[in-house]
Amino acid sequence: MNLPRYAAVAAVSLAGLLASAGHDLTPARADDSSAGSVKLERLSWSDFQKRIASNTQAKWTVVDAWATNCGPCKENFPHLVELHKKYGSKGLAVVSLSLDDPTDEKAVADAEKFLKEKKATFTNVLLSDDSGDGFDKLNISAIPAVFLYGPDGKEVKRFTMDDPNNQFTYEEVEREVASRLADGKASN
Repeated sequence: MNLPRYAAVAAVSLAGLLASAGHDLTPARADDSSAGSVKLERLSWSDFQKRIASNTQAKWTVVDAWATNCGPCKENFPHLVELHKKYGSKGLAVVSLSLDDPTDEKAVADAEKFLKEKKATFTNVLLSDDSGDGFDKLNISAIPAVFLYGPDGKEVKRFTMDDPNNQFTYEEVEREVASRLADGKASN
């Protein structure tokens, strides 16, 4: 999924403004004093896309779409935490994108509690658009789903459960990340 040209231009032009306001997706480092803090930030889809495009600190960005009512999402979430621990200092930004209903206070509280339990000290975003819009925006029908973005903020690879005959594993995601970080190429 690629941003339309006008959106990409707008995102790039806003990059300086967002960065100056402290809005980046750079994850906390293990040696960072904020490494223990976990927060869930509400963002609209357009603001989320702008943030991805404005992240100049990371070589690659992994976005994991999940929700608290998704058993496989929660079961596989520790893999995301491990990606952050293993590759955060090597140029990988890790982002969890909750597709929980932003108007459901219990779901939001459950998401925050889950993130704290899993020690998700990287960027955690709750999509604040209407419930279900995230699936449309990401062009997916099932979660978990993982997206890899390049340094220019463009999606370069996706791992989804949409094809029942081609289900991804988080080990595949890690191999892709390790390979891209090792050779620095934006291959597909």
